[in-house]
Amino acid sequence: MKYIAMVMLDRNSEAARNYEAGMPPDPKLEAAMGKYMEQMTKAGVLLEAGGLLPLAKGARVRAGEGKLTVIDGPFIESKEVLGGYAILRAKSKEEAIELGKAFMKLHQETLGPSYEGTVEVRQLFDPADFDTGAKS
Repeated sequence: MKYIAMVMLDRNSEAARNYEAGMPPDPKLEAAMGKYMEQMTKAGVLLEAGGLLPLAKGARVRAGEGKLTVIDGPFIESKEVLGGYAILRAKSKEEAIELGKAFMKLHQETLGPSYEGTVEVRQLFDPADFDTGAKS
């Protein structure tokens, strides 16, 4: 099964403020993440990963009331900032959660106990998950 792990930062945290200011990640974190991601890729667990640019570089397209509206970032109403993602292969939700916990632990160990962040883990849609047993 495939899962997406989305790294979220509280908008008011120091990490989010640095991220939104366009500051590069801490070099210690980059080195630790590079090593960890290489191990996960070799193990066949990490399929893809990427970081996102600050909210100010983005836009939202909203559909409603029969029209489309484009809103340029930053998005003032956002409480959290999505900083990056990883596509993971895991045998179960529990295994995907353990991978997310290891990722957050790496952040805490590298950046210190004041680091605050969340990783949201969600299974990717697979049509087989909705198989009704009907044959074509």
